[in-house]
Amino acid sequence: MGTEKIKGQGAVTNIHNHFEKFRYEKSIYDDDFEEKVAKTEILEVFPKTIVNPVKSPDLHMAYSMNPYQGCEHGCAYCFARPTHEYWGFSAGIDFERKIMVKKNAPQLLEQFFKKRGYKPEPILLSGNTDCYQPIERKMQITRKLLQVFLDYRHPVDILTKNALVLRDIDILKQLAEKNLVSVSLSIPTINEELRRKLEPRTSSVNNKLQAIETLSQNGIPVHIMVAPIIPGLNSDEILPIVKEIAARGATSFGYTLVRLNDTVEPIFIDWLNEHYPDRKDKVLNHIASMHGGKLGEKNVAKRRKGEGNIADMIHNTFRIGRQKFFTNQGIMPLATHLFDGTKGEQLSLF
Repeated sequence: MGTEKIKGQGAVTNIHNHFEKFRYEKSIYDDDFEEKVAKTEILEVFPKTIVNPVKSPDLHMAYSMNPYQGCEHGCAYCFARPTHEYWGFSAGIDFERKIMVKKNAPQLLEQFFKKRGYKPEPILLSGNTDCYQPIERKMQITRKLLQVFLDYRHPVDILTKNALVLRDIDILKQLAEKNLVSVSLSIPTINEELRRKLEPRTSSVNNKLQAIETLSQNGIPVHIMVAPIIPGLNSDEILPIVKEIAARGATSFGYTLVRLNDTVEPIFIDWLNEHYPDRKDKVLNHIASMHGGKLGEKNVAKRRKGEGNIADMIHNTFRIGRQKFFTNQGIMPLATHLFDGTKGEQLSLF
């Protein structure tokens, strides 16, 4: 069983879709499956809306939007994997290789802005799958969306694991001049060996850290998500990460505890078996200790805080890091008063 066959791959199998009556799973180690999983299949979809209200009380944003469904980054822990099952696909390899693209997203965003009585609130791009995953290099849907945000002077928060965000620094600088944008970079580890296994098709650690510097130097506020924290894998990196991102110019940071809900659990366990079999039991036991003996947690009140000694240790370590490296920094609210809902109509006259 050679690891060269899963280069750039997070999931080990196409795990069963629990919505499907019949069960068929094929491992990436099967000879006739090797070439197939190396390719990304683009599937065009045409939604009627693109902006989603965020109803979860522990998420501090009013709206989110996702130009892509599925994600090439291949993070084994990704909470969004089970959403692929609603489309009839697997949360495993399919989630990474069958990517649905929403080419009409920019037009749908304009329609949303033109709704009668709309009051602007920052929109998170993306809230589920990464808006700067590798396929964005070709599709450029995210770039077109950013132009719409700029045209209408509407605030936008960006969350990504990819330094590809720097491609659009020309638009980001114009948004930042009006306090209309912030960029959140996800950096769960600064150990490149772990990064290659944990999130195989994201940007390298060096590129992510350089992105913090470049964005900051161009006046674009950068927030870091040190997430998720997986005890036994990256929990010993908390202070080094916080120190490094502060030195690079990040204005603030947040973090989450890993939770393995639904089909994410078997996918992550398979990933541990492949990459860290010697740590598997320790990691899983630590995760369970944070969630009342379970590997997952859906209770909104509990999923961020967790419980037990391991969770307390993580919270205390981040508290120390914040006091030491981020004493006078924070997130500035984005501007909403500049929004111009007639902008698109004015542009159409030229």
